[in-house]
Parts: sequence; structure tokens; C-alpha cells
Amino acid sequence: MNLKRQSVSSQLSAGNLVEVIVDAIKDIKGKNIVKLQLTDLEDSPTDIFIICEGDSNIQVKSIADNLYKRVKEETGLIPNHTEGTQQARWILVDYFSIVVHIFYPETRLFYDLEDLWSDAEFTHYESI
Repeated sequence: MNLKRQSVSSQLSAGNLVEVIVDAIKDIKGKNIVKLQLTDLEDSPTDIFIICEGDSNIQVKSIADNLYKRVKEETGLIPNHTEGTQQARWILVDYFSIVVHIFYPETRLFYDLEDLWSDAEFTHYESI
């Protein structure tokens, strides 16, 4: 299934949006931040996954809230879709060409998206 994706606006590059997202995660001490570049993979659901984790449900929710706030303030973008905020064990924030997955550690291990998309190009970011 090859759906046409809405791209990031011409005024804002995907790289700039990734920088804002990663910085917003680091603001709340998100850990094990990884970017999966999916553009070269057939039938990928998006261009980029950004995956991170928080040590508690409160931290996972706080990362998602800060992400929403920073991206809106700095780029004017709001997510197309957000889910998982009630239980805050896995929050997904969808910015069309970039999808952010914020996990509780055990949930991240269970779903193991990095292994599922192991053909992707990985970029690891330092945790603070």
C-alpha cells in the first residue's frame, strides 16, 4: 500500500523538525533516543520513526506534552494524530512524515520496533 504522505512544509525541513523533537525529548530527560530513517524501505508507514523512553508513566506523558508544546511553538505544526496518553505506556505522536514513539521501558522491549524495522538506517542520540 503506497499512500501519499503529507510532507513537512517547505519552510521547515524534516531535519529541523527532528532537531526540535529530539531536543524536546531531552528537555524531559527522555532516554535511549533513536531515529529510524525509513525512506528507503518499501511499504514503510512513514519516513522517520523517533523512539525514546521514560522511566515512569508520568515522565512518558510529560515528554509527549513537551513535544507537542515545543513543536507547536517553534514550527507551528500540530500532530495529525496522538494516541496512548491515557495509560502513558506507549504514546504515539504522528507528524505525517515523522512519527514519534514514547515508551515505558518494558513496553518498548515487548514491541521492539527497532528489531521490526532493523533494515532502517539508525541514528542514536546521547541521553542527558
